[in-house]
Amino acid sequence: MKNAIKLIIDIVMGAVVPIIILERFSGPDGLGAVPAYVFAAFVPLAWVLIDLFIVTKKFNFITSYVGFSSVVSGILAFWFVDGLLYAIKDTVGLLLRVLVFGGSVLIARPILKYFFIQALNPDTAEKSTALTHLFDDRSVERSFVQATWLVVIETALAAAFNFYLNLRFVLAPFGTEQFNQQVAYVNAITRVVLTLPSVITFAFAMWIMYRAVYRHLPSEEGKSQLESDFWELVKQREASRSAQGADYSAEA
Repeated sequence: MKNAIKLIIDIVMGAVVPIIILERFSGPDGLGAVPAYVFAAFVPLAWVLIDLFIVTKKFNFITSYVGFSSVVSGILAFWFVDGLLYAIKDTVGLLLRVLVFGGSVLIARPILKYFFIQALNPDTAEKSTALTHLFDDRSVERSFVQATWLVVIETALAAAFNFYLNLRFVLAPFGTEQFNQQVAYVNAITRVVLTLPSVITFAFAMWIMYRAVYRHLPSEEGKSQLESDFWELVKQREASRSAQGADYSAEA
């Protein structure tokens, strides 16, 4: 229930409120075009920082990445441009994800591996060591690469579509009510059209990694692997390999 409420708040603060501000408060009887534009861009950034430092207080790999992306978007909000430059500016966040994720693969550090580790939450040194041993397998490492490339491809396509929409529909000069309304219109499209494929892609990428990992875990009698506790299976694997005299130091 708490996760559902948190998701709803994220959507409202990240998409709904900024669109309402741009649509309803950009005229001379509201905040004015430029203040409304800046305020609409500030709301998602403020919510991310409040969530990070006050609400959840979770500082990890994933939240750091989200926070960094939000700060970049907030800074770019003060780059007052229109036309082609605005289309580029509004696509920078997606291009940044392409560079970060794609670059991580090129330097042999696929970033989804660290997202995956964060999701598993190895909260003891023993669990972290067990994961390191498990991830040493080439097929598991390959799954991290495949999953990360999948996100890179989806993000690149999203960036191209986002760029096209802004170039096609955001035509008014910056600092006008019409400009803000056109930005709101594009945002209303992209928050739905781009978010859904992104969520599906991330979910599929996680499934690729989980599938590769579970292939190297034992099964408990009378249970499917998904019915068993993940860390219990990892513990059994470690015990089995130790019993067989596995030389982890040699593998490392």
